Amino acid sequence: MDSTASTSLASLSSLWDEVFGTQPDPDLWVVIATMVAALAVIVPHGVWRVSRNAITIAHEGGHGLVALLTGRSLSGIRLHSDTSGLTVSRGKPTGLGMILTAAAGYTAPPLLGLGGAALLGAGHITLLLWVATALLIAMLVMIRNAYGALTVILTGGTFLLVSWLAGPQVQAAFAYAVVWFLLLGGVRPAFELQAKRTRGGAGDSDADQLSRLTHVPAGLWLFLFHAVSLCSLMGGGRWLLGL
Repeated sequence: MDSTASTSLASLSSLWDEVFGTQPDPDLWVVIATMVAALAVIVPHGVWRVSRNAITIAHEGGHGLVALLTGRSLSGIRLHSDTSGLTVSRGKPTGLGMILTAAAGYTAPPLLGLGGAALLGAGHITLLLWVATALLIAMLVMIRNAYGALTVILTGGTFLLVSWLAGPQVQAAFAYAVVWFLLLGGVRPAFELQAKRTRGGAGDSDADQLSRLTHVPAGLWLFLFHAVSLCSLMGGGRWLLGL
């Protein structure tokens, strides 16, 4: 084996170890500080109007991923500046695949946060960043409007830059902040939907579509969204805090 091939194999081995290996947990104060930082971009309404775009990416990505997993054909995803979104898939308009696809939106951000917390709890900080980058790149292929493409490119670019250029401490802080954001930010949309429905709005929401598909009251689907987000927050929070 020549020196070039040997060097390439060594580089690949090093990259494999870096991505799939484990990294040390950050100090507890970093974990708490990233939680506070996540709350700071979730609680204030003005900031939330901007940061909610990231939750919309996860929401619509959840619709799209489950549509593909259930055998539906994904036509495209659109993300709008008012933080709304639309995922269009083709297939049978009723049945389990359509139900799971419709249910995936509000549950995707907290469940992604829970999965991310599991990876961080196991010390896989770099793997989390790479998986998130790969998912964003895959989603970009299905984006069908300029604003959506710009949002996903900026988000994916941030992950890519942190993954390649940042040091271990910065990567850890960024990863924890992202997962806290998904866990905490995944709770708020269900309450916003509940408030809209109380005022007589959001008649074509995911909960209402699920009600028409299953003949189960929309309020029960809304309860499911609440249960998934709150349970994910409790479980993921315990992993992140090392409890």
